[in-house]
Amino acid sequence: MQQPNQSYSRGAQDKALLAETIGQAFDRTVAAYPEGEALVVRHQHLRYTWRQLADAVDLHARALLALGLQAGDRLGIWAPNCAQWCISQVASAKLGVILVNINPAYRSSELEYVLKQSGCQWLVCAGSFKSSDYHGMLQELVPELAEHPIGELRCDLLPELRGVISLDPRPPSGFLPWSQLSAIGAGVPPDQLHTRQASLHFDQAVNIQYTSGTTGFPKGATLSHHNILNNGYMVGESLGLTAHDRLVIPVPLYHCFGMVMGNLGCITHGTTMIYPSDGFDPLLTLTAVAEEQATGLYGVPTMFIAMLDHPRRAEFNLSHLRTGIMAGSTCPIEVMRRVISEMHMHEVQIAYGMTETSPVSLQTGPDDGLELRVTTVGRTQPQLESKIIDEAGNTVPRGQTGELCTRGYSVMLGYWNNPDGTREAIDDAGWMHTGDLATMDEQGYVCIAGRNKDMIIRGGENVYPRELEEFFFTHPAVADVQIIGIPDARYGEEIVAWIKFHPGHVANELELQTWCKGRIAHFKTPKHFKFVDEFPMTVTGKIQKFRMREISIEELGQG
Repeated sequence: MQQPNQSYSRGAQDKALLAETIGQAFDRTVAAYPEGEALVVRHQHLRYTWRQLADAVDLHARALLALGLQAGDRLGIWAPNCAQWCISQVASAKLGVILVNINPAYRSSELEYVLKQSGCQWLVCAGSFKSSDYHGMLQELVPELAEHPIGELRCDLLPELRGVISLDPRPPSGFLPWSQLSAIGAGVPPDQLHTRQASLHFDQAVNIQYTSGTTGFPKGATLSHHNILNNGYMVGESLGLTAHDRLVIPVPLYHCFGMVMGNLGCITHGTTMIYPSDGFDPLLTLTAVAEEQATGLYGVPTMFIAMLDHPRRAEFNLSHLRTGIMAGSTCPIEVMRRVISEMHMHEVQIAYGMTETSPVSLQTGPDDGLELRVTTVGRTQPQLESKIIDEAGNTVPRGQTGELCTRGYSVMLGYWNNPDGTREAIDDAGWMHTGDLATMDEQGYVCIAGRNKDMIIRGGENVYPRELEEFFFTHPAVADVQIIGIPDARYGEEIVAWIKFHPGHVANELELQTWCKGRIAHFKTPKHFKFVDEFPMTVTGKIQKFRMREISIEELGQG
């Protein structure tokens, strides 16, 4: 029997899990609210009722059938927030096709890795976004695109890739324009889609999201219908979402925050999804909240700070807001006070999780006080378990620090084609080891104390030092490199690169930052560099990253 003073918690059992696929849940909502507003995409000037969204989803799914996608095949999506992202998410789920989320900030080397590791058969991509020329990167990576008939690509570098669908109305030769999918889908009888959808079950994989887990190159967290549909549903239940709510989603859809807590949370409750822009913009988000009379808003603390501090914020009526989620990093108490008082989000909640757990495993409630919302990440979500353990695997007493572990419906199926990585993350009893240090109080509220991993969270984006270190090793002047994170008032953390040069080689900060541009995502580029002859080490030769952090914080005045 579990000892009452042990750091173990079981979430409420009064909310039953949904025993259905994403397609079934979507169709159920469409049947319940056919004329309700489902999706508003302000930057594309698009609005869909649930019936209209269903028509678009089904036509797109039939087009994917015509392109030969089978259940279990992988469809990559490399695009910022847009209507086509949502349509692709639901359409692929209806076919049992696994959607592979690709960060819009990725550059060619990162894209190549993800496409190859996941074995994508098709890719949906934007033409460009911010400083990224997606078409150009793909033409450089896969020059064979222009040489083969559409859908019959043969490429040694990416042997499983068959074609690329472009969201641009006039893409280069070799790309299939999204606008042609309607005609392609119209040639496939609806019965073929219904037959495919009826053959699926909710434990099948439906999504791959890349995360480094603990160390090394990104791992593809493989998530099932059951994983992410129920997580979106439980988050929405905690927020009290209904068909009368309108949720503004400025967070990226490629991440669980957008596509699970946002899209699936809304789909399971008939709530209107509102995309204010393709990428986060504080003014466009405030405008969307006011003009759409939104009742809910998502964001990481840096987003809320940007909105609160915007010089035009007072112009907007935000009085319809009542709830939302702040996640990604700890929220400063003054920011939480202002979100509640100035943005009227009296029921705003904090959520904690990781991609491997679909993502949310702990969440505050609508009635939790201000102190709990800024010092804890809430209690264990319904139908899940949490425990905090020591290095020997024993559950520690309440109030004592240890590693946080999660078990239940939300834990991923595993890392795609990486059984060793899966075994390292999920133990024989089914517990996902988060790598985060935490404490649990007598009421079951959990406080995150730090991270076992060296992962850096910069503005809500996960940055994995090992991956970045491997990248810097490819620079001809760099002999050794260590990447650390230090506190930052704006982004939560900033990246510092400690670099040792090869004898006779040298480079300055600007040269290295320029070298990063176009090769890695902008948010991974270190803000600070420190050039050294040696790293702080123990007597046994182990690098002391904690000392590097202390030195960097002191020298840069970032304490």
